[in-house]
Amino acid sequence: MEESNLLLKQLVSLTQDETNLTANLANISAFLYDQLPNVSWSGFYLFDSTEQMLILGPFQGKPACTRIGIGKGVCGQAFQTKQTIIVENVHLFPGHIACDSTTNAEIVVPLTSSQGAAVGVLDLDSRRFGRFKAKDQQFFERIAKIAQKNWD
Repeated sequence: MEESNLLLKQLVSLTQDETNLTANLANISAFLYDQLPNVSWSGFYLFDSTEQMLILGPFQGKPACTRIGIGKGVCGQAFQTKQTIIVENVHLFPGHIACDSTTNAEIVVPLTSSQGAAVGVLDLDSRRFGRFKAKDQQFFERIAKIAQKNWD
């Protein structure tokens, strides 16, 4: 817990003086990818209201799917329900979208504006089955709050 608090403080420091959304999302995804063990992909999918889809945003890792339909895969379901989804084995998740066939576990945290509108998701993948646990959820939801600060 102490380590996660230190990481959150570092992330706040990294983003607090920057007002550009893209710059902050890029640094958040790079920071998570660099600092967290057993993470193979870290990034954001952002809601495009014109296309009614999630579109790939800043990320670190292998190339990824560029468009995800609302309600499709882990990202689309987390966005639609505004609920964090932890998947210990993505191969058992109905409708999983395999952007990288080596991914085995995933956590997706929805991002919302201060008015409560869904604006995107934070997505992290791992090659290690069961990498993300319920205890990680609060940590990643706090990171999502940091990421959301520039939407309003």
